Amino acid sequence: MVKIGMVIGGRYEIQELIGTGGMSDVYRAKDNKLNRNVAVKVLKQEFSENRDFVAKFRKEAEAAANLMHPNIVTVYDVGEENGISYIVMELVDGYTLKQYIEKKSRLTISECISIALPIASGIEAAHNNGIIHRDIKPQNVIISKDGKVKVTDFGIAKTTTSNTISSNVMGSVHYTSPEQARGGFSDEKSDIYSLGITLFEMVTGRVPFNGDTTVAIAIKHIQEEMPSPRIYVEDVPISIEQIILKCTQKSPDRRYQKMSEVIEDLKKAYISPNENFVKIDTYEQNSVTKTNLNPMYRRRGEEEAADVTNPVKDDVSRLNKQKREALVLPKNVKNTDEPVNQNVQRKPKVQPQPANKPQANKQKPAQTQNKPVQTQQKPKPAQTPSKPVQHKNTVKKNSKKKSETTEKIKTVAIAAVAVTIGVLLLILLGKALGIFSDKDEKVQFTTVPVVSNMVSSEAQKYLENHKFTVETIYEDSETVPSNRVIRTEPSAGSNVEEGSKVTMVISAVKDTGVKIPDVVNMTEAEATAKLENDGFKVTKTTEKSDTVPKGKVISQIPEAGSPGSFESLVTLTISDGTGKEKSKMPDLTGKTVEEATELVESVGMKVASIDEIYSDSVEAGLICGQSYTSGSTVKEGSEVTLKKSIGPEPRYYSCNIMVQAPEKYSGGAVSVILKTLDGEKLYHNDAPIFPLNINISQIYAQSRGVVEISYTIMTTEETVDEYGNVVVQSVPKPDVISYEVDFD
Repeated sequence: MVKIGMVIGGRYEIQELIGTGGMSDVYRAKDNKLNRNVAVKVLKQEFSENRDFVAKFRKEAEAAANLMHPNIVTVYDVGEENGISYIVMELVDGYTLKQYIEKKSRLTISECISIALPIASGIEAAHNNGIIHRDIKPQNVIISKDGKVKVTDFGIAKTTTSNTISSNVMGSVHYTSPEQARGGFSDEKSDIYSLGITLFEMVTGRVPFNGDTTVAIAIKHIQEEMPSPRIYVEDVPISIEQIILKCTQKSPDRRYQKMSEVIEDLKKAYISPNENFVKIDTYEQNSVTKTNLNPMYRRRGEEEAADVTNPVKDDVSRLNKQKREALVLPKNVKNTDEPVNQNVQRKPKVQPQPANKPQANKQKPAQTQNKPVQTQQKPKPAQTPSKPVQHKNTVKKNSKKKSETTEKIKTVAIAAVAVTIGVLLLILLGKALGIFSDKDEKVQFTTVPVVSNMVSSEAQKYLENHKFTVETIYEDSETVPSNRVIRTEPSAGSNVEEGSKVTMVISAVKDTGVKIPDVVNMTEAEATAKLENDGFKVTKTTEKSDTVPKGKVISQIPEAGSPGSFESLVTLTISDGTGKEKSKMPDLTGKTVEEATELVESVGMKVASIDEIYSDSVEAGLICGQSYTSGSTVKEGSEVTLKKSIGPEPRYYSCNIMVQAPEKYSGGAVSVILKTLDGEKLYHNDAPIFPLNINISQIYAQSRGVVEISYTIMTTEETVDEYGNVVVQSVPKPDVISYEVDFD
């Protein structure tokens, strides 16, 4: 446990807690070696006890340490001590973008672009180095007191990806992309989506989607249409509106594909804010995240999900619902894209009684409408009346009275049935909402989550984690990849009892001649995921190997390229390693690169790479660090990264001195110059007033300088005039004094 005053890593003295998050705490600390203040991010204890998490945390932090960019908070050091995993970072004196937005309610367009551009530049630099942030939000953007914008927390979010959304990410879920909310694959375009949400908040002062729970918010990111910022701020320029909407498209394919494209459009918006130059792919632009259900069927499911998961609707939800109502499939129109199943066949039977009654009522008026037609044709019979005709009219009148009586009875009966049905529906609704309960036992309800397009095994685990009983059926599909979820029954967003059965409809492989992929030399996890994604079942055995690293696939049966069928079995043989400990890792500190390489190879290891870093304690050109701690047990074939010193890290100095007039100076022309020891001129004044104060900062990598004062003095000289007389006169003579000074 970290305490104030303790020293971590032999040099970082903890001073105070300055921030806390879901995974880590941030402390202000002093680097006693370099005499500077730093920020130390310490992984919380519950994460530190997970070795896999710590390994990923360290690996990603080391990758982030290689990011050197003016808009990224610099990572100085990564370490672990007594179970404490920590990252040492640049300490930025300022405040987060979230705090700045809260203080100003919303930002001006000029401020938004001025802040968004450096954020995008920092993210672009990370993307160019193969690092995806995965947690872009205003809380992770720091604005220093001198106006510099820096992105922080690189690499940490990547290690926390999960198929679930915990309460610890309540702040992050407002900015998460649809693919992250589903627990799917995320890449550069996920960061672009989060940047779009951040830009939306800067412009409007609020996030586009909100809710009572993280799951409710995540579902909105997946399903609901992105609102325009103009709904909340009417004067938002069209270019900014379009940039936000393009960044936050549900489908990653319709967003900006590179951060450089976002930067280009932001620069254009700064110059021409009211010009509509942003190109957005309008195909299914307003649809939800791609699924393989019929689009109209999907719209209705989304509306139901939104109603269930977010009963308290805000203005945006109501607006989005109104826009979607036009897309809901009418009940009397058949969904031709949806497979015919029991659910579709039941629809005509939902209201059999109300449907038949009105039809019966309509038949009677149709008969009575025929009577006036007959009476209009009776002028001739009326002129020659007879008893049979009068008897017929009497019968018709009696029949009409009976018909009217019957109609009244039926009308009353229909009204009674309608009231009864209404009462029953109210009772059922009351039970569903928990208003009424049987035997005073309140039934717990939950929402069916979205698992469309997920791999069946992952979807099943996800549903089981939410306490559903899962049943699987298969269905041919031309659009959904094999072994992925087409839909669920009940549909996503449905409100059901806890523990209910959810049926997953899985896409089956039509082509029984599909070939088995090659997974040899993949890791166990990679190979399993590849095969299961393609619809195969996997079984595993282990075997020791001197050539294949532990955890990787040695062989597979059937072999790669063999014909297979849906759910056919593939057996993987996984390497269990040699199990032989070769040696202890030597201490390479102070060795030359050649000496260190020989020592590494002598214990059966390989040098993976050599990184150059600053070091105050090791001479330039010598090894000052290694990825394996000296004395640790190593196995043959392991790779080590060496760190070579390039000397002490250059720093910035300042000069604050008072220059006095030279003793011999009595007035007249004078020049004062301050320069570095290598001759770089830092200050020059040809008309100084003594004493002269020189105050200069940001002197790079120079700890000493020279003050040089040039002036004129008057001296006496004896001369002989033309008559041979000795004459004494004053003569001007240049003089220079110089002395060295120390910089702070």
